[in-house]
Amino acid sequence: MKNRNYYLFLIFLLAFIPLKSQDRYQATWESLKQYECPDWFRDAKFGIFIHWGVYSVPAFESEWYPRLMYLQNSPAYKHHIATYGDQKKFGYKDFIPMFKAEKFSADDWISLFIKSGAKYVVPVAEHHDGFAMYKTALSKWNAAEMGPKRDIVGELAAASKKQGMIFGLSSHRIEHWWFLQGGRKFDSDVMDPQYADFYGPAREQNETMSPEFMNDWLLRCTELIDKYQPQLFWFDWWIEQPALEPYRKSLASYYYNKGLEWNKGVAINYKNSSFPDGTAVYDIERGSSKVGKKYPWQTDTSIGKKSWGYIPGEENKSPDELIDELIDIVSKNGNLLLNIGPRPDGTITQEQQDVLMAIGKWLKVNGEGIYGTRPWELYGEGPTQIEGESFNEGTGKSFTEKDIRFTLKEDILYAYILDIPKEKIVVKSLAVSEKVGKITNVQLLGSNEKIIWAQKPEGLVIQPSKSWPSDCAVGYKITR
Repeated sequence: MKNRNYYLFLIFLLAFIPLKSQDRYQATWESLKQYECPDWFRDAKFGIFIHWGVYSVPAFESEWYPRLMYLQNSPAYKHHIATYGDQKKFGYKDFIPMFKAEKFSADDWISLFIKSGAKYVVPVAEHHDGFAMYKTALSKWNAAEMGPKRDIVGELAAASKKQGMIFGLSSHRIEHWWFLQGGRKFDSDVMDPQYADFYGPAREQNETMSPEFMNDWLLRCTELIDKYQPQLFWFDWWIEQPALEPYRKSLASYYYNKGLEWNKGVAINYKNSSFPDGTAVYDIERGSSKVGKKYPWQTDTSIGKKSWGYIPGEENKSPDELIDELIDIVSKNGNLLLNIGPRPDGTITQEQQDVLMAIGKWLKVNGEGIYGTRPWELYGEGPTQIEGESFNEGTGKSFTEKDIRFTLKEDILYAYILDIPKEKIVVKSLAVSEKVGKITNVQLLGSNEKIIWAQKPEGLVIQPSKSWPSDCAVGYKITR
């Protein structure tokens, strides 16, 4: 009894001894390799990206209009002169008063995104054009002081918090170094010194960035972190420039330490080789991976096939196509960040809303095998293979009923058939074997129908259902 009381007393004391906090990150790759992707990101699987800014006003070709309008003899250059006049009298800055966001409601947007099944949202805080969509102390060229005269990022952060959605943001500021350099090659308003703080530096891509510009980038990033506490910070490809390496390490250590301070998991998205493996979350633009990846990763793509920002007559992807893409990505340890492009008044086109709602409807039925899952030993089977990684959309064939993808949640295995089956399903990877084990039950997600199935040497054989709960991919819950 004496020993028992002694040990109970020790346990009591230990409960009140504070655990050693995680060591702070230092601005070295060695230290940053201690980073681990947070569970919220691995569980969420699906997020919404938002490209919305001054470029939504001209709405011609793409969100790169501010660059293209200054590239002589380009379609955008000719369109601009024909529609607005020459670039000296009417430059990109002159679109700002036309960007009013008069119908924008952050609460309505977040409600729509939640209905789509998305778990996090990533608005563009500043695109290549240099116009900040938030109140910044570092530039007057921002949405809180010009155009809408509203802190767009701040409103979305507040609405996300209120409705329980994880908030992230993106910065494309670093590309501003060269984005408007075309305007320096002829007599345009980019040459006017009074607008140098907006259009500048407007240098060439092969020129090494100045320390002042890189310091400004770092200050803008830390300002966004401190003001809005994003749990995800997305960066485009150009942060990989060698001169920026010390600043990247400083930014990552600062942000990760803020995550520890907030007691929230945070993630940086990067492209190409900007960060060593495992120090941040790799991102593939408009593409996927051929194989499953060791570390969690992400695809960013847009509903619109032509542009990330709003343009009239956009050709949008179908829900079927995007659902297949989501399943394929999740089976390979990835997330899907899906972009929308709102109009300048703050409304989202009905076509893009319909796509989001269709995805949400599918996830209500099938999300059990998407959210909170991890990759199985095999990502899948079937004839359709992904070609390349970045920018590989539309280069391969569409998925078929022979294409199957797997996910795992604890001991439950999920198998998704990427098109409505027209005949019996044979899942070859689930044939009788020691590795797979004995299957005890097969259930069609979203259905109470008794499924006819058998585990055979050639595979798990499932007879077609009498009716399907989804009109595209269908999911099976497999108990072993």
